[in-house]
Amino acid sequence: MSTVAPHAETAAAATLTRRVSSALEATLGEPTTIVLAVAVAHAPGLALQESLRVSLDGSPVGVIETIGPAGTRWHTAALPAGELAVRYEATARGRATPAAVQDAERILAVRPSRYVQSDELAGPLVDAAAVERLITLPPRARVAAARALTRELLTYTPGSTAPTDGLPEILETGQGVCRDFAHLLAGLLRATDLPARVVSVYAPELQPMDFHAVVETVVDDRWVVVDATGLAPRAGMLRIATGRDAADTAFLANDGSSLTLHRLLVHAEADAPLDEQVEALIALG
Repeated sequence: MSTVAPHAETAAAATLTRRVSSALEATLGEPTTIVLAVAVAHAPGLALQESLRVSLDGSPVGVIETIGPAGTRWHTAALPAGELAVRYEATARGRATPAAVQDAERILAVRPSRYVQSDELAGPLVDAAAVERLITLPPRARVAAARALTRELLTYTPGSTAPTDGLPEILETGQGVCRDFAHLLAGLLRATDLPARVVSVYAPELQPMDFHAVVETVVDDRWVVVDATGLAPRAGMLRIATGRDAADTAFLANDGSSLTLHRLLVHAEADAPLDEQVEALIALG
């Protein structure tokens, strides 16, 4: 049993410096509008130095920034066919100040979504009695039990699922990657009326290194981060995009025109070792 205080965050974490980067290359087979979600989210308390470079066939491309939920930054551009290259680098110092939970967030974050069909979980997809047991638990214990149940139902298997798979598909195979673990955990929490949303993050010490997907849920009237995979320390994670599911947090999306991703590199590091204490309640910072 952990002896860490319910919302413990060490002084070392508060002064943490994290350096992150991502690079991607893709072919646009026809004119399309791209939407990037690779930049660290804006948040009070987080000092950010960064650069974003987008080019097509070697020429710089201008992008438009749109702010979304929880400081999400979408960068969009309408482009002709060609070879797309994106490079993002950032140094983040300190930690973001946790934002208050908004009433609208409490409403939206308990509803089913494209990949989190929480209204279909109890009975058709997961033993209804297991979901009913979750409902009887207070929020903190419910989150821990839902995380444990997610790990029982899914085995982490790289390359096991398709980008359009939702809860029925992953529960049929019992395999998934981080986005699938996040979708199932969010679904179990929403099915018990506990707000849950999916967040893409840069995650120092993640192996193999990639973009990572986790869940935020409300405990003690604040958003806390839960990672059902346990693949990276939560204290080092940096928020990128926040939404209902992977449809809102994809690092690259477009309007359905021809797009082929050729290369993706992600890097994240912290200037101090990061400890993971599973029972501690930690806010993304």
